[in-house]
Amino acid sequence: MKQIFSFGLTAALLLACLTGCGGQAGGAAPGGTAPSGGQTPPASSVPETPAGQGQTPPVSPDPERGVAAGEISREEALAIALDNADVPEGDAYNIKNETDSDNGIPLYDIEFETDYGDYDFEVAIADGRIVGADYEVDEEWLDALGGSPITVEEAADIVAGKVSGASAADVSVWEESGDGRGRYEGELFLDGMKYEFELDPRTGRIFDWTADLRD
Repeated sequence: MKQIFSFGLTAALLLACLTGCGGQAGGAAPGGTAPSGGQTPPASSVPETPAGQGQTPPVSPDPERGVAAGEISREEALAIALDNADVPEGDAYNIKNETDSDNGIPLYDIEFETDYGDYDFEVAIADGRIVGADYEVDEEWLDALGGSPITVEEAADIVAGKVSGASAADVSVWEESGDGRGRYEGELFLDGMKYEFELDPRTGRIFDWTADLRD
């Protein structure tokens, strides 16, 4: 009888011990979630880019050329003037190239000399358009410069080729022979510009040229 009682007591104590241990499971809740009251860490530690940042900055002036993007440089303006005057770069000297303005148009005021004439050009900084020109070639140099005889119609083509957007039909040409040598004279009006010229019929060269922007 004592043995049965002792066995029952031992079983009861063992059961009580097991029940107490089961209530002290680890701090983690079922499923591995964080304990009650814990805070979920932020999804990312990388800060957001503030509004307006990360965008392409505006175009700034070209430090090498000293002019804003899209405008022409002094060197480009000089090249335009030499090409329009049909003067090789090596022939030009005493070159002046300064910034100026005319009728509110920022421009390069370009002057240069050659052994056969003096040249003056005004070239718009914004687009390279020639808005003014004045030059005269010494007539004794015309034969030395060379060329071929031309007709009135060919003279109109030559003049139109000097003015962007012009055609021979826009050019008025007439012949003058009062000086014994003969010449073609004429004019052209286009896009607010007035052009006047004198052209040598024996060489096909323009030896007097003016271009003025009309108000």
